Amino acid sequence: MINVPNAITLLRFALVPAIALAMVQRDHDVAFALFIVSALSDLADGMIARHWNLRTRFGAIADPLADKLTMLTVTVLLVLQHGLPWWFALAVVLRDSVIVGGALAFHLLIAPVEMTPTRISKLNTALEFLLLLAVLAIRAGLVPDGAWRDVLLAATLLTIALSGGHYVLVWSRKAARSRGPAI
Repeated sequence: MINVPNAITLLRFALVPAIALAMVQRDHDVAFALFIVSALSDLADGMIARHWNLRTRFGAIADPLADKLTMLTVTVLLVLQHGLPWWFALAVVLRDSVIVGGALAFHLLIAPVEMTPTRISKLNTALEFLLLLAVLAIRAGLVPDGAWRDVLLAATLLTIALSGGHYVLVWSRKAARSRGPAI
């Protein structure tokens, strides 16, 4: 079902290869600008969907996938270009793998999954976007590097761990409740 929010989400998918190409060509000014467009369009599609009640199942699945694809692509390319440490990318991939694997297992073994992002997960997404934007801005020469980047990296890493752990805890409790009381 195509509506305005879903069309914006599809635009975000289309921006991923453009951002990647700009980064591979080391055109960080363009990558920075495209990343901002992606982030702002993510905010816009969510606001439009909520305000005009245009939420769809497609949007509920595609929107976070567009976020993850964008962030993962930029993260991996920044690691390859020595803009971020490899262990940060590993933490991002592990968290997302645990969440997707857990949701898939829950869906296959227990019941359909209705994914709703938690507050800590939303904070994590915001910090990841901010960190990636900051590193792109540094690489584009728009802002000076400094200790602030390490603080932002540490805060983002903390939310990666907390949000991943929170999802495991929440879905483990849901799984235990669905089985009923132990005899």
